[in-house]
Amino acid sequence: MLFWIITGGLTLVVVATLVLALVRGGQEARPAAAYDLDVYRDQLKEVERDLERGVVSPADAERTVTEVSRRILAADAALQRAQASTTGGRSGPIIAALTAMVLIGGTFAIYLQLGAPGYGDLALSDRIEAAQILRAERPDQQTAEASVPASPPVDEAPDYVALVERLRQAVQSRPDDLQGLTLLSQSEARLGNFAAAHVAKARLIELKGDAATAQDFSEYADMLVLAAGGYVSPEAEQVLERTLAMDPRDGAARYYFGLMMAQTGRPDTALRIWDQLLREGPADAPWIVPIDAQMEDVAMRAGVDYARPAIGTGRGPSQEQIEAAAEMSPAEQMGMIRGMVAGLSDRLATDGGPVEDWAQLISALGVLGERDRAAAIFENAMQVFGSDPTAVDMLNRVADRVGLQ
Repeated sequence: MLFWIITGGLTLVVVATLVLALVRGGQEARPAAAYDLDVYRDQLKEVERDLERGVVSPADAERTVTEVSRRILAADAALQRAQASTTGGRSGPIIAALTAMVLIGGTFAIYLQLGAPGYGDLALSDRIEAAQILRAERPDQQTAEASVPASPPVDEAPDYVALVERLRQAVQSRPDDLQGLTLLSQSEARLGNFAAAHVAKARLIELKGDAATAQDFSEYADMLVLAAGGYVSPEAEQVLERTLAMDPRDGAARYYFGLMMAQTGRPDTALRIWDQLLREGPADAPWIVPIDAQMEDVAMRAGVDYARPAIGTGRGPSQEQIEAAAEMSPAEQMGMIRGMVAGLSDRLATDGGPVEDWAQLISALGVLGERDRAAAIFENAMQVFGSDPTAVDMLNRVADRVGLQ
């Protein structure tokens, strides 16, 4: 209620100021002919007084009255013309009233469209807590898949569709056939049957056991998200975390993890992840186009005036630098590492970056024996990514590896 009282008061002050300016601006200054009439009337009265006192003769008084009367008629005609051409004085209040109505009504309509009546501003900690609740209570995979409308069948050759049907029957009769499951998962995905594809992929990963690769989990997560219509469910999140634990540089998993953060109220984290993916490239990576399509909205929600970087401008060592390092002496290699660490540290301090870059910096400082700096960077990173369990887990593993914990 206090919000509406304050808003209403400020609106009335602004509208009153504008209306007063319009009304005053609409009132024209008194025409010059009106002042002439006042002067001529005073002259007539002065002639009458002079005649009574005998200062002028009757003949002179008559001539003067005739001349002044002629001037009065001319001035009166001019005054009539001026009044006929002046409409500001009458239209000013009308324009002011219309302006007030447009301002008040338009402002209220825009607020109802874009604002949140009765919803107070949230502190950063409250926003993070709300995002965590949203993330914990979001729908599961089965619910999400049930809400996705049926997609039209993929236009594939009838022979291929028949082949896939025979493959389904073969896998059903031999559910432990690794090659059959691999082909079935790929074929179902090609036909757009992503729910069936991820079921086959899950069975394949189960049979592989410890031999399952990060690529297997990444493909599994991709199928889960596509089956849910682009929604990252809690089940897909667990698969993404498993993928990133095995390969923190997996581009598809990082893209989907950023998408999950954007969907659960953390566009700031999504922005960091996607910005780094854009910088790393390559330009033909499958996640570049969807990131470009969503980056403007994510940046706006994060409250960031974002400028898109050139694709592939990540600042890690190039292939040429890696090959050159192989020919260096140990001292030269150490100098090269120190230079890269300094550049990475400066970039993170000024521009920020994804958790993978922070982990890389902590690891490099540990290799260089700079444990105090590594510990300081670790504490800073924990403050930045403290609300992201996956990032915290990655940072803790790096800290364990370099002996910080």
